[in-house]
Amino acid sequence: MRKFIILSLILCIVSCTEKKKEKHPFNTVKIELVFEDSVSIRAIEFLDANTLAFAGSKGIYGTVDIPTGKVRSNIMKYHTIIPEFRAVAHTSTDFFMLSVANPALLYKTGDNGKMDLVYMEEGEGVFYDAMKFWNDNEGMAIGDTVDGCLSIIVTRDGGKTWNKILCDSLPAGIAGEGAFAASNTNIEIKGDAAWIATTSGRIYFSDNKGVTWNTMQTPIINDKETQGIYSINFYDESIGYGIGGDFTEAEANKANKIITKDGGNIWETIADGISPGYKSCVQFIPNSGGEDLIAIGFTGIDYSNDGGSSWNLLSEEGFYTLRFLNDSVAYAAGKNRIAKLVFE
Repeated sequence: MRKFIILSLILCIVSCTEKKKEKHPFNTVKIELVFEDSVSIRAIEFLDANTLAFAGSKGIYGTVDIPTGKVRSNIMKYHTIIPEFRAVAHTSTDFFMLSVANPALLYKTGDNGKMDLVYMEEGEGVFYDAMKFWNDNEGMAIGDTVDGCLSIIVTRDGGKTWNKILCDSLPAGIAGEGAFAASNTNIEIKGDAAWIATTSGRIYFSDNKGVTWNTMQTPIINDKETQGIYSINFYDESIGYGIGGDFTEAEANKANKIITKDGGNIWETIADGISPGYKSCVQFIPNSGGEDLIAIGFTGIDYSNDGGSSWNLLSEEGFYTLRFLNDSVAYAAGKNRIAKLVFE
């Protein structure tokens, strides 16, 4: 296994084996700042149990060493362009980061101590939002509608090459449909399946690693361009939760939360008309049986222990995205910072 060039350490995949269901009656969250800079960070992923990778605005990318808290960072430039990264992903050997806007720039860890540009897309409307892998060879990234369909690029060779799916092979797009590049949680993957959440409140679904796709309309609010699904997360192949709303009316909580219990065939509104309002990221707490969730946004950190039917505000501290290290510790990122969150 190669060393990640920005870390100088060996990486391995985190085990996803589910343990026995445990309840998590959290009442508080302790927030410990681990990184601070004048950047916006919306994309974080654990590369292994000891390493958190991140990428953000102003071309910044790097890692946090979990045991020591040491941060390593660097700046990526493409000629005179300083990219803004809102999507990251990884395999067992490589780290990937993808910029928004035109041109879209997708980087992969390479040899000789540098990041390699493995995909570039130029054109009006190009804007990529999220990225995720099924396994060490197969992964995808998604972006806004271009030429009549959602932008989906796929790799089958571990990220060395990427190919865009033709519109003829995708469901018909909706004018202006895209995804909110708010937390790198527009894509969820379980087994061979993948779900994509869009600004129009639709879910794209594939059960064969992105070879074929269909769509379903959810009841989440999507009357304005600032409304729709901002984040989805699945506990297993059956139980999934989506959240969003309208970041310009952050307190609005009508039809901004949805749930499925059958793998996404049917989505229903849940916790309708009660807090929280807008959130940019939702994640199931590991080993909770699909009943405990954390939702996060610039409006604070909320917690549910009844499958998302009711929520309690744990902190007014604002973040954009988070990932769980275990069932009581998570890391969150947002405006100018990354923090360790300990739930108690």
